[in-house]
Amino acid sequence: MFTPLTDRTVLVTGGTKGIGKGIAAVFARAGANVVLAGRDRGRGEATAAELGGAYVAADVRRAADCERMAAETAERFGGIDVLCANAGVFPDVKLEDMTEDDIDEIFATNVKGTMLAVKACLPALQRSGHGRVIVTSSITGPITGYPGWSHYGATKAAQLGFLRTAAIELAPKGITINAVMPGNIETEGLAELGAEYREKMESSIPQRKLGTVEDIGHAALFLATDEASYITGQTIVVDGGQVLPESMMALEEM
Repeated sequence: MFTPLTDRTVLVTGGTKGIGKGIAAVFARAGANVVLAGRDRGRGEATAAELGGAYVAADVRRAADCERMAAETAERFGGIDVLCANAGVFPDVKLEDMTEDDIDEIFATNVKGTMLAVKACLPALQRSGHGRVIVTSSITGPITGYPGWSHYGATKAAQLGFLRTAAIELAPKGITINAVMPGNIETEGLAELGAEYREKMESSIPQRKLGTVEDIGHAALFLATDEASYITGQTIVVDGGQVLPESMMALEEM
């Protein structure tokens, strides 16, 4: 049995929908105080009410917003025990059509936003005595590639470069930092890519199904436990085995 996370405070950036909402839901069911951070106040307040949590308006691209987000969370619940740095965007554009603004926008949210959120929460995480940071990265970039997502993949790989050095710096403070790397997960964003995309993706996964947002939440929950206190600077791939076959022929042999 894992030590319960009852009454510990978990801040989830980008927690109002998709994977972030799934992570928040898993922590809420585990008895944690869950705070969702996001830019859309209407969606955020509705999701917080649904999960029995709280909402704080914040744009992780801005240092002042991240500082306020951390301060409001700590003030309301007496501290921050877990930061799930999940906020991210995944626009689709081929390299030949990519603009400087396209690159700046995605790095501002996915990389700068992750770093600013972690930095802002450090004092509260250190005071916690069991501070945890869980970054939502991806298999795209660190392991795989997909046309149209070269800038996205670059940001997801950059997050892992960040966490490995951050893990060394944070270890003396009693804080661990790890990453969950989702494969193809069923979210609102995936639905927008259409039925044909879904069918092709499912056929490339050994388990023949997409993951759920709760699958990512459960991995994050484990990394937040006391029992995972000796794990830092590491990654967990949650993809149904998608990165394992060396070709589609390997799956056809099944």
